[in-house]
Amino acid sequence: MGLRCFIVDDSTDFLDAARSRLESDGVTVVGVASTIDEALARLDRAEPDVVLVDVNLGSESGLDLARRIQTETNVDPAQVILISTHAAEDLIDLVESVPAAALLSKTALSGVTLRRILDDG
Repeated sequence: MGLRCFIVDDSTDFLDAARSRLESDGVTVVGVASTIDEALARLDRAEPDVVLVDVNLGSESGLDLARRIQTETNVDPAQVILISTHAAEDLIDLVESVPAAALLSKTALSGVTLRRILDDG
């Protein structure tokens, strides 16, 4: 069975582009959300293998969402990958204490990259 992915991002353009990119790589996108509340309401039901969380969710924080995923859902933090348009080096101090498997640049997003991160975890 293929990799099941849930994406949380406040940009509908990015959600569409990411879905298209990942599905072309054989990843099934089982759900999307644009806010923390939407994500928390949908995550357990979606049963993803990996959750992509944008660091900046408009007026909300993806880092806060990653912490809440750990305490309020059945998703293992090793299945959470933070994504951002910023370079990882610029955010490393912010994300070190967040329960997530990795921080990934949105430009590097692919099915191969997701599988590599999950396999290394």
